[in-house]
Amino acid sequence: MSKKALKRIAAALERISPAPMETPDFGAAEAFVWETEPDALRPVARVNRVAMARLVGIDRARDTLLANTRQFAKGLPANNALLWGARGMGKSSLVKAVHAEVGGLKLVEIQREDIPTIGRLMNHLRGRAERFVLFCDDLSFDHDDSHYKSLKAVLDGGIEGRPENVIFYATSNRRHLMPRDMIDNERQRGINPSEAVEEKVSLSDRFGLWLGFHPCSQDEYLRMIEGYCEELGLAPENLREEAIEWQQTRGGRSGRVAWQFVTDLAGRMGVAG
Repeated sequence: MSKKALKRIAAALERISPAPMETPDFGAAEAFVWETEPDALRPVARVNRVAMARLVGIDRARDTLLANTRQFAKGLPANNALLWGARGMGKSSLVKAVHAEVGGLKLVEIQREDIPTIGRLMNHLRGRAERFVLFCDDLSFDHDDSHYKSLKAVLDGGIEGRPENVIFYATSNRRHLMPRDMIDNERQRGINPSEAVEEKVSLSDRFGLWLGFHPCSQDEYLRMIEGYCEELGLAPENLREEAIEWQQTRGGRSGRVAWQFVTDLAGRMGVAG
């Protein structure tokens, strides 16, 4: 092949290959979103978060995650954390509130579908002076989904492992990140079903902290609402009755349902949230 042809091929490959990611200005924001095609860390001007004081009924999880994050911020040993359990009980809100409370850390959000690229993201963060909380909200894996292998290798395995300046926090409705029927099916088929199950559920073992979030009682639900109302200066009549009726129409109780009720109440009373 002629040199001219080789040059044309090289030029074509250069055109179709993605440009290397520019080094982000980590001083531009306190939070970033990881994007792919092409790779980029997009700064977030304002993080959508609620104040720590609004997170009621999750004291143990709050204190544990706060202590772990403070250790990490000081350069001390700290664990990856999996916040799992009931919907609407403040799992993702707690991660963002803890990030704000500790300060000095960069929050980087990665979407579940981008987990296969987590190795590339880690390489961009490795060796930086900044310390990063890598956050994936609503993490779970379905049938025939092998993305969990990418996460497994980064969290604990592989030659390089997790960079010392990065910690990984994830939220999920599932304790083992896999649907129960998927685990049961693995037990019923295969030459060695116990090994197949172990490979899948061992992903959650890579998280040193498991913080459970459970459905709240009616008393806890009402206490959340009273706290929100006090913070917003709301003092409606028949608060308890209205709050109970609201949760009955929603078919359940949670911190999210409590806040949605107070949002509706504030709107009706003409009070800014």
